[in-house]
Amino acid sequence: MLKQVNGLKLTTRNLWVACGGLRAKDGDKGKGKDKADANAKFRTEKDTFGELKVPADKLFGAQTMRSKLNFPIGDIGERMPMPVIQAMGILKKACAEVNKDYGLDSKISEAVSCACDDVISGKYYKQGHFPLVIWQTGSGTQSNMNTNEVISNAAIKMMGGELGSKSPVHPNDHVNKSQSSNDTFPTAIHISVGMELNERLIPAVKHLRDALKSKSDEFKDIIKIGRTHLMDAVPLTLGQEFSGYTQQLTYGLERIKCCLPRVYELALGGTAVGTGLNTHKGFAEKVAKRIAELTCLPFVSAPNKFEALAARDAMVEVHGVLNTVAVSLMKIANDIRLLGSGPRCGIGELLLPENEPGSSIMPGKVNPTQCESMTMLCAQVMGNQVAVSIGGSNGHFELNVFKPLIVSNVLRSIRLLSDGSMTFSKNCVEGLQANKDMIDKIMNESLMLVTALNPHIGYDKSAQIAKTAHKNKTTLKEEALKTGITEEQFKEWVNPKEMLGPK
Repeated sequence: MLKQVNGLKLTTRNLWVACGGLRAKDGDKGKGKDKADANAKFRTEKDTFGELKVPADKLFGAQTMRSKLNFPIGDIGERMPMPVIQAMGILKKACAEVNKDYGLDSKISEAVSCACDDVISGKYYKQGHFPLVIWQTGSGTQSNMNTNEVISNAAIKMMGGELGSKSPVHPNDHVNKSQSSNDTFPTAIHISVGMELNERLIPAVKHLRDALKSKSDEFKDIIKIGRTHLMDAVPLTLGQEFSGYTQQLTYGLERIKCCLPRVYELALGGTAVGTGLNTHKGFAEKVAKRIAELTCLPFVSAPNKFEALAARDAMVEVHGVLNTVAVSLMKIANDIRLLGSGPRCGIGELLLPENEPGSSIMPGKVNPTQCESMTMLCAQVMGNQVAVSIGGSNGHFELNVFKPLIVSNVLRSIRLLSDGSMTFSKNCVEGLQANKDMIDKIMNESLMLVTALNPHIGYDKSAQIAKTAHKNKTTLKEEALKTGITEEQFKEWVNPKEMLGPK
């Protein structure tokens, strides 16, 4: 039942707003001191639209507050991702330092650079100074201004000024000097994605790849039956099977590295439409060099700023790679899930780690939960691919205006694949064991070993032996001997160890 306050029916979404309003009314009925305390919780800031009250304990200003009021969409989970804000801090720091060469006062430059350090560390993000959601202007302008305001006020505070005064550090004139949201936000996208790929995804995928390689080596002498179309096929080793998974992720790592050169190209210096209006010759290259120094990654100034602003093809390419990695992981996780099915009524060739109870009603049941987690997050990445593709295709004229959507999905996919790879490796792959008894039983019962007879008696006769054995519920050997093949010949020809590769 919905709650009612003063006769007003409330939804859970706006209940907290209403309760806050009631508290304010209660305060109005009290002494004037209560009003003063309430007013002290806010300060007045001003932008080109006029004055606006903002929380006194926050560093953001009027433009950020307007965005909060205009886009109350979702909860904290919809906030602009922290890596984007940290990347904004990196680029603002680089710009402040480079702008000294183009007339920015050294004291202001130093204060701005110092304020950026707290943005880069994530401190201000965690304290709630960056409250804006993804679902805002498609250029990311409001998050750029959120960053400018926070850095400006933090620098003002350091220099002994009054918050919101824009003096001695102005968010536009100083923090945003020689910049536009149209080149800073795509630059932040590339910095954040470049860092996350290098620091999070590549190590995680490599860890899982190495774990699979270790199992491939461990299982190299275990001969099992292969399966094609989910049906019995000819033998291979369990190690050979796992070598396929290893190679998939080796290629995945190569694909990630191949897309990085486009990620390292930065739009900064293009300003509004790519022409570089209001900046200086050499600014773009100097800032890119400083960003490269700060991140220890080979960022460079994009050779064509018009492409860098109008298109997000590099991010579509990146997510295409992420989608491919997700496809690989989906296949690997599903194979391991099926090979571990059972324990008695499934395939049962692998013994999966038993991490937690699998049922609230069936005692002793253990489920392949790590495989399920992995396949679910892979499905989410595949869904994100659709959003990124649509977003990338909406670069109209000189500016793509789906940037927050694109970067949030790319970063989410990176995080899911990274965390998923580490978890799947540690809680599943590294603890896998081969069920040798079941592997031997299944292989020796397979009718597809008859394939080894093809070179000796031909396809048709071999097929007849297999079909007869299946019909009569007998073995291949029994039916082969009936056709005139000797026991010695059968033993020599139908030898799984000799069926693992070309002769």
